[in-house]
Amino acid sequence: MGESPSYTPPKVWTWKQGHGGQWANINRPTAGATHDKELPVGRHPLQLYSLATPNGVKVTVMLEELLAKGHADAEYDAWLIDIRAGDQFGSGFVAVNPNSKIPAMLDRSTPTPTRVFESGAILLYLAEKFAEFLPDDQPQRAECLSYLFWQMGSAPYLGGGFGHFYTYAPVKIEYAIDRFAMEVKRQLDVLDRQLAERRYIAGAEYTIADIAIWPWYGMLVLGQAYEAAEFLAVHEYKHVVRWAESIAKRPAVVRGRMVNRNWGEVSEQLPERHDASDFDRLNSAQRATHPRE
Repeated sequence: MGESPSYTPPKVWTWKQGHGGQWANINRPTAGATHDKELPVGRHPLQLYSLATPNGVKVTVMLEELLAKGHADAEYDAWLIDIRAGDQFGSGFVAVNPNSKIPAMLDRSTPTPTRVFESGAILLYLAEKFAEFLPDDQPQRAECLSYLFWQMGSAPYLGGGFGHFYTYAPVKIEYAIDRFAMEVKRQLDVLDRQLAERRYIAGAEYTIADIAIWPWYGMLVLGQAYEAAEFLAVHEYKHVVRWAESIAKRPAVVRGRMVNRNWGEVSEQLPERHDASDFDRLNSAQRATHPRE
């Protein structure tokens, strides 16, 4: 990895449009809508506007887990927000999430529709609404919430830090990659030590802490993020790997990963989800396309 040329920051930073690699066309230093576009609304009380990035997967997994628990009121419509096309800057989306980041959710079951944004806030909102995946015992609840917020504070070092400089940055900067790789490995060590004595992140029970952490760190150690498993020597974190593999097998997790996904294997893509039967239709279409010999 080569070092970038010496750089002296100017006295006042100014925005260089088009500077920043493959995401340059949607990055900007201001908030607010860039165009008028209303959001679609389906028939269910819960309306999710998202993409199957790790933060988006958290919420679709949570909703699928709630449905698996028998909560019919957790039925939802999931609408694709293509962040590469700038959908997150449409006026309708900005009205639900002024921060223009996925995921965002609208709960229309309340007297006045309730908007919820930030993936951790959505997980907590749903856990409290349905009284699931959040311990009642105060010490265990505190442990669960501590790791939920640990994830929210830690993931930017993995995604915007390591992931950006290792995978997306137009120039490979040794210092940046080294700095964030070190931090990601420290975070994996935090998790590995925690999971050495526990089946799940917060204890014996599967909670929103697991649902929040798995799409980032679980997928990383399973070799499904940034193509960096070997670089980070993730096999060293055997307790995280064990935990990640067990969660990956949960049917609700398998389904949740497919929702709002429009890349990769066609059999794993469900760009919009409006009913549980959508998964059956996807499977039927896949069987028709690739019949057994």
